[in-house]
Amino acid sequence: MDSAGDALFRPVRTGNAFEETVERLLQAIKLGVVPPGERLPAERDLAARLNVSRVTLREALHALQESGFVESRRGRYGGTFVCAAPPRVTPTEVSRKDDLEDALTLRSVLEVGAAEFAATRELSEHEHGHLRARLAECDNAGLDEYRRKDSRLHLAIAEVSGSPSLTAAVADVRMRLNELLDGIPLLPKNIEHSNRQHAVLVDAVLAGDAPAARRAMAEHIEGTASLLRGFLG
Repeated sequence: MDSAGDALFRPVRTGNAFEETVERLLQAIKLGVVPPGERLPAERDLAARLNVSRVTLREALHALQESGFVESRRGRYGGTFVCAAPPRVTPTEVSRKDDLEDALTLRSVLEVGAAEFAATRELSEHEHGHLRARLAECDNAGLDEYRRKDSRLHLAIAEVSGSPSLTAAVADVRMRLNELLDGIPLLPKNIEHSNRQHAVLVDAVLAGDAPAARRAMAEHIEGTASLLRGFLG
């Protein structure tokens, strides 16, 4: 599991252990940290990382299985696997409008800063490869998986900032953003434009050009903000 997994599968607070466990698992699924068809970490490892009992973890996994997000397989190569087509839940009109500007502001602060700071770091060969791989996946994604691959790329940029706390915060705001994005159509022309912006953004981060990375991210997320305001505002 990569650093995004480390950020999402961090210890939960004890007051609402079941609910937070469900939340963390859903984040990992919806943001593509554990893609469709892939297996979640083993129960013992996952419970230890989340700092919850295996009973709590199994209850959370059972809830997700009943909801259609995961499936359990038995046998030598068994475990808990993300369903090939997890369900999508569309928020109510009221929740979209109330949440829109707050989510966009938080996203701007976090993701623009993450891109800028990532570009100041001397990235390892693994980090270079990680960003390039996520970029290629997003560029080649079909409409049915584009938002998940797009989410994974943006999360990867936060990962290479080197801050698990920032990665976790970006994951949280991305979950809010995706709920809003589920309320508007996917526009092929916008996807083409976004992919071109992604390439410029990743090139700037890998080149160590912090001002360019900041500009590229700011321009990119403002385009998404414009669409959301247009459809939901």
